[in-house]
Amino acid sequence: MRQTKAKPSPLITQNSTMISIDNLTVEFGGFTLLNNISFVLNKNERMALAGKNGAGKSTLLKLIGGLQQPTSGTVSRPKEITIGYLPQQMTLNNTRTVKEETHLAFEHLHELQKELEQLHTQLAERKDYESDEYHHIIQRSTDVQELLQISGINDFEAETEKTLLGLGFNRSDFDRPTREFSGGWRMRIELAKILLQSPDVLLLDEPTNHLDIESIQWLENFLTSRANAVLLVSHDKAFLDNVTTRTIEIVLGDIHDYKVNYSKYLELRQERREQQLRAYENQQKQIQDTEAFIERFRYKATKSNQVQSRIKQLDKIERIEVDEVDNSRLNLKFPPAPRSGSYPVIAENVRKSYGDHLVFSNVNLTINRGEKIAFVGKNGEGKSTLVKCILNEIDFEGKLELGHNIKIGYFAQNQAQLLDENLTVFETIDYVAVGDIRTKIRDILGAFMFGGEASDKKVKVLSGGERSRLAMIRLLLEPVNLLILDEPTNHLDIASKEVLKKAIKEFNGTAIIVSHDRDFLNGLVNKIYEFGGGKVLEHIGGIYDFLSKKKLENLQQLELSKSPTSVKSEEKQEVISETKLSYQEQKERNREIRKIEKQIEEAENKITTLEQKIEALEVKLATPEGATDFELLQNYLEVKNKLDLAMNNWERLTLELEKSK
Repeated sequence: MRQTKAKPSPLITQNSTMISIDNLTVEFGGFTLLNNISFVLNKNERMALAGKNGAGKSTLLKLIGGLQQPTSGTVSRPKEITIGYLPQQMTLNNTRTVKEETHLAFEHLHELQKELEQLHTQLAERKDYESDEYHHIIQRSTDVQELLQISGINDFEAETEKTLLGLGFNRSDFDRPTREFSGGWRMRIELAKILLQSPDVLLLDEPTNHLDIESIQWLENFLTSRANAVLLVSHDKAFLDNVTTRTIEIVLGDIHDYKVNYSKYLELRQERREQQLRAYENQQKQIQDTEAFIERFRYKATKSNQVQSRIKQLDKIERIEVDEVDNSRLNLKFPPAPRSGSYPVIAENVRKSYGDHLVFSNVNLTINRGEKIAFVGKNGEGKSTLVKCILNEIDFEGKLELGHNIKIGYFAQNQAQLLDENLTVFETIDYVAVGDIRTKIRDILGAFMFGGEASDKKVKVLSGGERSRLAMIRLLLEPVNLLILDEPTNHLDIASKEVLKKAIKEFNGTAIIVSHDRDFLNGLVNKIYEFGGGKVLEHIGGIYDFLSKKKLENLQQLELSKSPTSVKSEEKQEVISETKLSYQEQKERNREIRKIEKQIEEAENKITTLEQKIEALEVKLATPEGATDFELLQNYLEVKNKLDLAMNNWERLTLELEKSK
């Protein structure tokens, strides 16, 4: 059964259409990747591209960015539209510092500044005050000056620092050469440059890879409050839900367009397929009955007219097609954990430093048998360092004990890169497997979607997600009772992450998970250890309990999350108390409070209206006709999505009001 083609979205006025895709087709060596697809990206829309690995999501971003040409069809945009594209991999100039590289975002403004200086020089040297050319120079000088002011030339330094800090850099990093940074941090530099350019359309390919939770939330806030139009690919479900309001699914070269965020899209897709299946099954029964009648009376002259009528009827039937689904399923189950002592890990006053640089000190923690806990915090604050202390890979001060009969299974961030690229998938596992497990290698590989010919692939041709899956198989080769997983979801798609999450939940041992993926951690861990400022703090509860306590859902709180260096410099500044506010400042504060109170009132009215709409729609959905009305269901989910956004806006305004008072 072939995927049905989605109807293209109706075109709207050119002024609000940023990108228009018309009948786009991409073929590679006889294989059709994208088949005659059409849709538009409008101003202020934030759209997600969904689909399994290899469906064509990254290719579509490159086509829109002008980096690749289609086999046929067009990508149209107004001439004045600017595009910022963040690929999964990029290269930076190793001779520049972080700040110098980031300042390239304002290169066009610096060119305008140079032009303005040259114009001023010409005006000072020329004496033909009445000539047309002199007046032309004056006019051009005025235009350039206004353009520079509108573009914020005087604020670019502050904007640069604000963006770099938001993406996790410390002020001490600004003057370091980019060559000193890993690929993940280089991606952040490139992302900072793109965001600072304020393009009309942002094309982002896996922007959350290598970002920590705080930086992801900062990026969410930026995209939802300051970006114009956004088209992104991501395997971070929470990020997609918080940023996007529309989802385009690519399946077998065709697309389906859903005007909802990712979670609602999953609901609609399931409902759509169930309706298709019911209609398909009913039609198949009708076809079978018609064919049975034709076969039964084909050779009876008295029934020839009826038979011919049924044959014509059968030919006219428009066959219902059902969306194809990816039936390959990752089946992951960790072996039963050997029983360990009651406390797998106990740390007392653990301290680690590299020369004068203190990573953390006075770390005290006790991990109980069977607990699933998370290490979270900004990159570089010591999460992976403490893992290495637990593994006894590095020296440290203090006391760190492992419990009785502890057997550790460790998945490192770079585990996938440590694989031998010249071996096949089968050879990679056969090389490390011992004993009876060698007879089950094919079964294990099949469970990880490496069945059949896929097991003979060379590691060098595997994608990042496939390499991660292959590296994960190593953990299945012998029973362990303490899993330590350092960023295990990097390069895994959403479906694979769900399977891994389920396997860890069912694992009867203990698990330490270093991750920035909130959706992955949600419902999985029951204790959080927060790394930052040389300390490790314990928080009882799940990831969203922790974020709520930290008030990190309100992303403006990230402004308070400074590095120790910046805190010291800010402590030197004079702090003005509320009692010392001038009359004008107090007046401005009161005006801001009244503004927020009015916005809260408007938000409450909007919530009431949406709740009334939902009640009315629920009454219709309760009827037999409404239960099978797909458009009615989509309308209902769209209104629910709007209500969720309105509630989030109300919560944000309420928190803002509390801070202002």
